[in-house]
Amino acid sequence: MKNAAKNLLVDRLEAPAGAPFTAILAVVDDDLLCALDFAGFESRMHALLARRYSNYRLVERRDPAGVTERLRAYFSGEIGAVDGIPVRTGGTPFQSAAWLALRTIPGGTTATYSEQAGRVGRPAAVRAIGAANGKNPVAIVLPCHRVIGSNGGLTGYAGGLATKAWLLAHEAAHAS
Repeated sequence: MKNAAKNLLVDRLEAPAGAPFTAILAVVDDDLLCALDFAGFESRMHALLARRYSNYRLVERRDPAGVTERLRAYFSGEIGAVDGIPVRTGGTPFQSAAWLALRTIPGGTTATYSEQAGRVGRPAAVRAIGAANGKNPVAIVLPCHRVIGSNGGLTGYAGGLATKAWLLAHEAAHAS
């Protein structure tokens, strides 16, 4: 007997004016945010979901678990509105530690990959931190966009460097 598909709830939030992306997709599993990605990157999102759910189906739902409303607040300038959104990330223990450590970087600030590696107790694992951030399934809420190169420059971001720069500028303008 074949396993039934796992229903994951998805909502689409249109991007704020001036953003370099058109929309954001939020995917929720049992009231836990399990994926958040930018329109145009759905194949990446599906690849990450497929690693965690062997059989899933996206079911459209307005504001699942209140995530979309909190994202609207974030884009309206309440940067802390996304703090504490419960997540289900999957990943290895190292990846999970790296992703959760992202929440310790306050909105409106940045940290280097080296500093993030120190936060997880693995100061020599700078490249592994970069690789983990590249597989972060929950953009913005687990704010890997706040991690920059040791020279202060913007480095890789799965949503594109223009999106990373926009998010950092948005947070800097609204951080308290």
